[in-house]
Amino acid sequence: MEPLSSSLSFSGSIKASRGLLLFAISAGANMLRAVLKLCCGITYPHLRSMTGLQRAALAAFGQEIAHLQSRGQMALPAWSSLRWTEKTEAAEQRTAALADEDVFYLKQGDAALNEALKIVESEDGWKLETAEENGDVICSKVLTGNRKVFRLEAELNASTEELYDILFFRVEEMHEWNPSIRRIKVLKHVGRNTMVTHEVSAETAGNLIGQRDFLSVRHSSKSESRVYLGGASTRWESLPPQPGFVRAEDGPTCIILHPLQDRPDRSRFIWLLNMDVKGWLPQSLVNTALPRAQADFTKHLRRRLATQHPETKR
Repeated sequence: MEPLSSSLSFSGSIKASRGLLLFAISAGANMLRAVLKLCCGITYPHLRSMTGLQRAALAAFGQEIAHLQSRGQMALPAWSSLRWTEKTEAAEQRTAALADEDVFYLKQGDAALNEALKIVESEDGWKLETAEENGDVICSKVLTGNRKVFRLEAELNASTEELYDILFFRVEEMHEWNPSIRRIKVLKHVGRNTMVTHEVSAETAGNLIGQRDFLSVRHSSKSESRVYLGGASTRWESLPPQPGFVRAEDGPTCIILHPLQDRPDRSRFIWLLNMDVKGWLPQSLVNTALPRAQADFTKHLRRRLATQHPETKR
């Protein structure tokens, strides 16, 4: 039950507004515009906390004004509308705030990206794993809890925007050029820069880890010429672990894209792989398979880019 003082204050506001409106009707359209603004200012603090009974009272008040207008006793300016409906209120509430679930995914994606960037940009503890002739380098680092993460650095023949489009906005097409992925489905978009995805790995020859599925939140951010892609495992009530698959967990993980200083049509590609594959696998096998997966992914990505830039196949 609302306090009596609140009810009296609301009632007084409505009475004052009603009196001003009746005065304005008799004074003409110019006075009416000014008085409408004043009435909105008087009643606004109370509209935000109205109960159902008060809303009904306000609706009745609006109907009274509408009847006056229909009988020609009140000419409202074309820009004003005093009709209050539950439908309009619900629409305003939807646009005023995101659902709690959306806020959860936004915060989780942003937090995962920030945490992954701290890891990948730290300078201590990295050890060389592989160095390829084409310049690709993979390093590893052991985090607290004895979890090993891997950082790949490479140069790719594509602009930052091209890679952003392929790796984030067209993520559902990734299986078309990466044979290690069976499918990726976007379950939910939260704005333009956050999404929830379900990924299923493919059964391919040489896959040391075996088939896995991933439920992830993916988030992107831009700062000047750089693009940051982050992600982490998340939850989705209607999609629990699937029979026949081991639900792996990734993240926090990230990819950093930025153009080369002298070649804006080429990009620096930095990828932090941080994954718990789950299941009963020797850690030594996992630590061998993950950097290999990074190298294979980069190889397939280069082949995909070569279809857009056939003149350069590096």
